[in-house]
Amino acid sequence: MKKLLHSIGKKSKKAFSYQINSKMKDKVLKDYFLLIKKNKRLIINENKKDLRNAFKKGVKHNFINRLILDEKKILGIINSIKKIIKLKDPTNIVLEKWKRPNGLKISKVSIPIGVIGIIYESRPNVTSDVAALCFKSGNAVILKGGAEAFYSNLLLSKLFRKSLKKNNIDENFVQFISLKNRRVVDFLLTQMNKFIDVIIPRGGKSLVKKVQNLSNVPTIGHLEGVCHTYIDKDANPNIAKKVVHNAKLRNTAICGATETILLHEKIIKKFGISILKNLEVNGCKIIGDNKIKKLYDKKIRKASNQDWSKEYLSSIVSVKSVKNLDDAIEHINKYGTMHTDCIITQNNKSATKFLKEVKSSIAMHNTSTQFADGGEFGFGGEVGISTNILPPRGPVGLNQLVSYKYQITSKGKIRK
Repeated sequence: MKKLLHSIGKKSKKAFSYQINSKMKDKVLKDYFLLIKKNKRLIINENKKDLRNAFKKGVKHNFINRLILDEKKILGIINSIKKIIKLKDPTNIVLEKWKRPNGLKISKVSIPIGVIGIIYESRPNVTSDVAALCFKSGNAVILKGGAEAFYSNLLLSKLFRKSLKKNNIDENFVQFISLKNRRVVDFLLTQMNKFIDVIIPRGGKSLVKKVQNLSNVPTIGHLEGVCHTYIDKDANPNIAKKVVHNAKLRNTAICGATETILLHEKIIKKFGISILKNLEVNGCKIIGDNKIKKLYDKKIRKASNQDWSKEYLSSIVSVKSVKNLDDAIEHINKYGTMHTDCIITQNNKSATKFLKEVKSSIAMHNTSTQFADGGEFGFGGEVGISTNILPPRGPVGLNQLVSYKYQITSKGKIRK
């Protein structure tokens, strides 16, 4: 295992050393989506192998949905790659430039990061999205997908390598680790710092926590998505109802799904109860504090402190009554994970205060938290969402996968 993984690392470093122009990057990506289109039936057949294995293992239904690759999802993959092609190459851009009194001309120029390691679970579209984003931003990528989507991931990575080879570019810009040994992840985190410049985990809490605790190279990511939607006393009832419904139930298995609803105590009877009833009739289990139990339904389970910090990733939502906006912000900053949080209100002053004071990497106003996605931000996709205080924060797309250097020129200046 050690010999193989070190070989993969060396190949990635070598591939990264080659400079590829923007036109050629787009040509490779175009050939990639054409190969996906041509091999659509084969991709679906390989995906069926993964689905059979998942059903045998008793994988939860909402994760099965993430694993499925049908014609609609494959079209989504192709469209995502097309969007990335249309985006401007983020490398070799002069971000800033200035001239100093000492005669130095200084330019801040964007550059690729290097070799990026991606450790991810279940969703095979991550393979294509991540490979395309990393390649367009000039980075080599080492992919370690979850066993659940092994056959789908393997084929999608092979098709990318085929498009690289067709254009006479080192196919090791994109490498997929096919080993199923559980120790592979540990090795990547602790024994590959000579080859990998940054690691990005995409998956559940246990995976991300493991990466953050063990990795001896920098990581970008988030531990959990405990997202909140706060319904203010000045909220529009119709906006509140449709946004909350979408934020919770559109897709319960993504990190941008709302997990806790905060209701201003003045609107609970007015329209808060109808919002909760709408969720419940659509299959969502309600968990509430004492006030919610009393005013909504005494039969619902009382929320514990653990519920306020829980990422359910299913049709369950915890609901808390709050006295005012400050109470809501305090709760979010205490129990949230700095992912995505929203305020529903017609009061612009309250909205501005919320957007400014919550610690979230993504703060929203009258908007479903399910928009916490790089594709929706116009990034062409994302390799993940970062809740780190240091940048990048929020969706990590094309422009977030670069670093920078300072280029300095002068006419033979020496320092006195």
